Amino acid sequence: MADTVAFLRAFNRFHTRFSGALQPSYMESGMGLTAARMLYEIAQGGTADDGGVLAMELQNRLDIDSGYASRILRGFEKQGWIVRGRGADARRRPIRLTEEGQAAFDALDVRTRAHTEARIAGLDDAARKRLADALATARQLLGDPVDDPWHIRTAEPGDLALIASRQTVLYDRDYGWGRPMEVLQSEVTTAFLSAFKPGREQCWVADRHGRMLGAVMIVDAGDGVAQLRLLHVEPDARGMGIGGALVDQCIAFAREKGYSRMRLWTHTILEGARRIYQRAGFSIVSVEYHDHFGEPIQGEIWERAL
Repeated sequence: MADTVAFLRAFNRFHTRFSGALQPSYMESGMGLTAARMLYEIAQGGTADDGGVLAMELQNRLDIDSGYASRILRGFEKQGWIVRGRGADARRRPIRLTEEGQAAFDALDVRTRAHTEARIAGLDDAARKRLADALATARQLLGDPVDDPWHIRTAEPGDLALIASRQTVLYDRDYGWGRPMEVLQSEVTTAFLSAFKPGREQCWVADRHGRMLGAVMIVDAGDGVAQLRLLHVEPDARGMGIGGALVDQCIAFAREKGYSRMRLWTHTILEGARRIYQRAGFSIVSVEYHDHFGEPIQGEIWERAL
């Protein structure tokens, strides 16, 4: 915790300097950073029936008190940058920009974009993508809801090693399965790569901004059976429907390729995964106890017809 806090504080100090947030006049606009941010939020609109944004919404978005927000808004009104619509009281009157306010925002936006572009001009395309991916991940980990959609794609070079690594880490963190799980993950992914059957097997990744949010693979188990393997979803991406979508992708693929049944191996303690399998129409056909990962545990074979 102490190290994480120190790194985060160091980044905050760097970024306030990098972004020009410490200047008394943000981007030479004559406004401090808070007022400039409020002007941005008003320019985005999108609430109060799309006729503007409410003062209380601005307070919540910026996490500032009502008195401070009111002073900034009065300053905007004096400059002729905003007008207020009708409402039950001052807090419920939608606020929108006037032509003068829009012009002030546009000028600030142009300067901010130019400043940011200049700061990252030395990065090549790959570095800029890494930066965007890292920033999106940081926002999500720190609790900022990232609305950008995720999508499912087929695996690319390097993905199988990452799948084995992430599953090993997650299973060790949650269940202490450690090295035995790492061996299993490496064997499964290596076998998939070395004996891959084009048109009969596939691996999919749930991706957002280049970050793997989850993955699954399907392999040919023989006798018309497709085996689902290595389903996982990153902890911070759970509840988004990714696990179910990955399983559905496997089912659709297996049907298209003419398999008659699907099979998978899981464990009784993996309750989240079991719920996904049950919703997808799988049912338990056999159970077994084993100690592959240390302590005895109940494994389960699930199947469904296609």
